[in-house]
Formats: sequence, C-alpha cells, structure tokens
Amino acid sequence: MQISMKCSVAVHCLIFIHEAKGIAKVTSNLLAESTGCNPVVIRNILSALKKAGLITVPRGTGGAELCTAPSKITLYQIYSALEPDGMASLIGIHPCQERPCPVAQNIRKVLQSPYQKIEDSIKETMEIITLQSMIDDFHRLVQQDTHL
Repeated sequence: MQISMKCSVAVHCLIFIHEAKGIAKVTSNLLAESTGCNPVVIRNILSALKKAGLITVPRGTGGAELCTAPSKITLYQIYSALEPDGMASLIGIHPCQERPCPVAQNIRKVLQSPYQKIEDSIKETMEIITLQSMIDDFHRLVQQDTHL
C-alpha cells in the first residue's frame, strides 16, 4: 500500500506556493528546481491541483497561487486531485477470479470489506490533516534548524 509520490510533490509545491506569496513568482521551473522533479511532472501536478480548484495559475506568465486558505485544504483533497481512482489506488486486488481455484474465485469478495475499512480509515485521517497543519510543521522544523 502506497500513496504515490505525486501527493508528496503536490504538498511540497503547495507549501512552496504559500511561502513564496509576495516574494517570488512561482513557476513550474522554480518548483521543479525545489522538488527535483521534471518540469513536465510539475506542470501535470499543477494542472490537477488547478482543475480541483486548489490553485490558480495564470496562462503564460506563471505565478501559481492558492485559491483558498491553507486551513481549508485537506490532504485528502490534494490526494484526490492527483489520484482519479481515489482510495482504490491505495490497495489493489490482483486479478485472478477467472482461475478454477475456489480461493481465486472468491478472494476479491473476501478482501472487499476489510480493504474498505482500511480505505475509510485512511480517508478519515487525511481529511483531518490540513495544508495549514503541514505548513505549521514546516515552520516548526525550520525554526528548530535555525536554533541548532
């Protein structure tokens, strides 16, 4: 079970966008430099975040900005913007129901309920975590580093 790296890159970008407000125009190249990702990957992530209504990106000039307060953006919203299959992409069930084995024929039904409980629990937790709480953690860590 893994949340794709796109989600962590998206959070990185959103924190960067928040921190750069009024200081620098945030472009895909600047975010690519910060994240270590290809600018095309960054543009795809920004496009998904824009489509979800989390950011605005003026055409041509760049300069991404948050559309709403970080306290209103949840980790689940960020994840959902990037993963069109939603939580189903977290835990997969291998295709084997066509096999003559009774276990293979029924494993999907056996796993549906426990996997759904896991997905619901993850979603519930991700809905509690806000971009603001992650920004606050970032500020705490930067402050600690400057005091060492």
